[in-house]
Amino acid sequence: MNTITATNFSFPKQKQVYKGKVRDVYTLEDDRLVMIVTDRLSAFDVVLPKGIPYKGQILNQLATKMMKATEDIVPNWLEATPDPNVAVGQKCEPFKVEMVIRGYLAGHAAREYANGKRSLCGVEMPEGMQENEAFKVPIITPTTKADSGEHDMDISREEILEKGIVTLEDYNLLETYTRQLFLRGSELAKDNGLILVDTKYEFGKTAEGKIVLIDEIHTPDSSRYFYAEGYLDRLASREPQKQLSKEFVRQWLIQNGFQGKEGQQIPEMTDEYILSVSDRYIELYEQITGEPFIKADITNIEERIERNVFDFLNK
Repeated sequence: MNTITATNFSFPKQKQVYKGKVRDVYTLEDDRLVMIVTDRLSAFDVVLPKGIPYKGQILNQLATKMMKATEDIVPNWLEATPDPNVAVGQKCEPFKVEMVIRGYLAGHAAREYANGKRSLCGVEMPEGMQENEAFKVPIITPTTKADSGEHDMDISREEILEKGIVTLEDYNLLETYTRQLFLRGSELAKDNGLILVDTKYEFGKTAEGKIVLIDEIHTPDSSRYFYAEGYLDRLASREPQKQLSKEFVRQWLIQNGFQGKEGQQIPEMTDEYILSVSDRYIELYEQITGEPFIKADITNIEERIERNVFDFLNK
């Protein structure tokens, strides 16, 4: 059950540390970032109390593969992955919005729809849809990029432009990249028997003013997948879809009375449950990549990370 849930490294020429929900980012003097992908698990914008074995490795390695598989569409921040849990790349100024794109009425969109809403982030959703049904055209439903401890909030394209969060020229490019990335992600998923249901992309701008893809891409933390086999049958019979995403964690929390609201207690996460979550993450990795997941040595994760990063930076 060894996991890494907190970091306290001191790398050469380190000048700043930012700790997010899952990733700890160390900024170096040459404006490179050393991103440690921890085993922390967050849901409803709350970090849960126990880590998930191998989760950080899975997210980091999957994001790396997907960055390489999409770099012909949009450049990205990534330079190297010196450790299974570590990515190194160029510092960028992040846009303060996350570009969420939805091909199907699922998750948050389905919950809003069930509550009678027919507009999400200023985008109209047709009447008469059922949960998990495909939109005729994928819809983009951005959220604000929350500061630590705050909730991401739905926001419309019009609000983003009115508030000057992103310029019109940049936002049009973000939308274009988002649709192209979603198309590529859907093709990659289809090749391995999956449907990419929805996902989010984050972008930043380099010092030279170039827009690049940052953070993670097409991972179970940022994306929802259905199994393609049996999808139409389950839809016709209104059965839940067989899916691979973090949604199963959210549903478990909801069933146990937790949605991140004030006064609610996080339910106990037993060792058995934690291992089942780890198994689901491994399952998604193997399904989306078509490759077996090779577990890294987790005897002493902190020591391993420190050694590998120091070796990389000293080369």
